[in-house]
Amino acid sequence: MIDACICTIGDEILIGQVLDTNSSHLAVALEEAGIHVKRMISLGDDKVEISTILKRELAQNAIVISTGGLGPTKDDITKAVLGEISGAKSMVTHPGQLEMVHKILQSRGLDVLPSNLAQAEVPDTAEVIVNRLGTAPIMVFRHVQGGGTLYALPGVPHEATGAIPSVMQDIRHHQPLDSIRHRNIMVYGIAESALSEQIAPWEDALPADMHLAYLPNPLTGIRLRLSIYGGDAREQEVRMEQQLDQLKTLLGPLMYADTDSDLETTVGELLKAAGKTLSLAESCTGGEIAHLITSVPGSSAYFLGSVTSYAIPVKESVLGVSPALIREKGVVSSEVAAAMAEGVRRLTGSDYAVSTTGLAGPAGDECNPVGTVWIGVAGPKGTRTVSYCYKNDRKRNIERFAASALNFLRLTLQNELNH
Repeated sequence: MIDACICTIGDEILIGQVLDTNSSHLAVALEEAGIHVKRMISLGDDKVEISTILKRELAQNAIVISTGGLGPTKDDITKAVLGEISGAKSMVTHPGQLEMVHKILQSRGLDVLPSNLAQAEVPDTAEVIVNRLGTAPIMVFRHVQGGGTLYALPGVPHEATGAIPSVMQDIRHHQPLDSIRHRNIMVYGIAESALSEQIAPWEDALPADMHLAYLPNPLTGIRLRLSIYGGDAREQEVRMEQQLDQLKTLLGPLMYADTDSDLETTVGELLKAAGKTLSLAESCTGGEIAHLITSVPGSSAYFLGSVTSYAIPVKESVLGVSPALIREKGVVSSEVAAAMAEGVRRLTGSDYAVSTTGLAGPAGDECNPVGTVWIGVAGPKGTRTVSYCYKNDRKRNIERFAASALNFLRLTLQNELNH
């Protein structure tokens, strides 16, 4: 397997002023192509360090990708360093990137300054992939000092991300890559450690050329990614399907998709296929569930609307929750969650309704600890409620509340629509 290193360059990354998202996007693209990322390194704007590290990584890896340090200001020194380590004798202007510099600046109504024109200059040892999203070119230095190939990308995140398809195309053209296949299984409702124990016998029996990765996310649960490297494509697909069939049996209702999906998409597919509609009554989630639902294209086919009933008077006057019920049971309770779901279902005329009432933080109350949520789902076959308690900060608790509500709805739909 081909090895690679990703280097991000810039003092702003080291001091935490800018979050490095470029490395994660690049790593995903490289891994999907069957390229092993051995290291990710962040470097400051220091000429000696950049030169030393890049030389070392080029000697150890077939591919090195750097981002950053290609701008028009004095602290952007990467291009000069790349010229030195690649043995360049001069700088030359690349006509395609020069044209792009003029086009971009003119479209923004900006003057074209000498520093802007200098961005189209590259070491004479570089091949150029024109950057159509910015003024700094994408440079390729092949077999630097007898070692690997270096791809130098701009550091601006949308420019670096936009360069990935062209870079990967160039890598595939010049490198003998092994074939690689991935399949994803989406799981929700179990901790990563518990999931690992549950499927351990299956995972331990995997063939040597298959690898399972656990990729947790508070909004989507755990993505199990099964990968297989090399071999005949058709034969490997059959083998992978055989393994996945066994895994699905072990997971049961914990699995909600056998593709790289999310809960809101899965719920939408269930509703749309059955011709059913949905409404929401959100308190502690503050509209987070509605945001997730409406982020799915075509959600207008099944989503009618929502009430963000954050204050108690709104629960009472809009949703019709009894003040006596709230006084007796408390606003964070099974009974109030049920009444909220039934109220918004009655108000909108939807087939199904979901409600949330809880304490995201930073404090709890005399009856419930912080992180408590009650979720209600009302539908044609009655109303069900469930409670969870998460020990996270406010933002993460809200995300977990919303995801848990979608998963509870998913389980309800799968149970009721299939019977």
